[in-house]
Amino acid sequence: MYREDLILEGCIAGKRNEQGLLYKKFAPTMMGVCLRYSHNREEAEDILQEGFLKVFQNIRTFRKEGSLEGWIKRIMINHALNQFRKNRRNPFLENLEDINETEILDHAELNGSIEPVPEETLISLIQALPQGYRIVFNLYVIEENSHKEIAETLKISENTSKTQLMKARRLLRQKLLKINQMKNTILVHGK
Repeated sequence: MYREDLILEGCIAGKRNEQGLLYKKFAPTMMGVCLRYSHNREEAEDILQEGFLKVFQNIRTFRKEGSLEGWIKRIMINHALNQFRKNRRNPFLENLEDINETEILDHAELNGSIEPVPEETLISLIQALPQGYRIVFNLYVIEENSHKEIAETLKISENTSKTQLMKARRLLRQKLLKINQMKNTILVHGK
């Protein structure tokens, strides 16, 4: 396998072979990033492809101050956020009728711990979140941005960021609880 610095030099020179190697090396990881920010796999694939186009167009600007993977990841996230902004007027203004009271649980209502679920299930649950919740959840929990940074990036208030995160966590918790209840029902009834 080629060294990363040789792949980078080849990409800067516009060599297709090295671009293919870079894509092959980082696409699986970046697909995971794109899946977290998208509503479905098809949307994630579009973000991934367009994101790599941006990577190859801007590879000369990589200053080698951090990791190449981190730089590519930042491009993918920024592209996903730009798509989000372009496709939604204001996903943070939710219709309260769309939120079912049973989807909002308190910690005391959990009655025990939630068992771990496969990564694919967790990604599906994150993808199923309303878009505003999903974006804030990813930026805060996965990317470890502060609410201030999220507010600046998304042009929302810090309180809106905090509220979106709280609601995202509640929905995820509730969905995980349902999955665990279904598992327990299957184990008890043997179905």
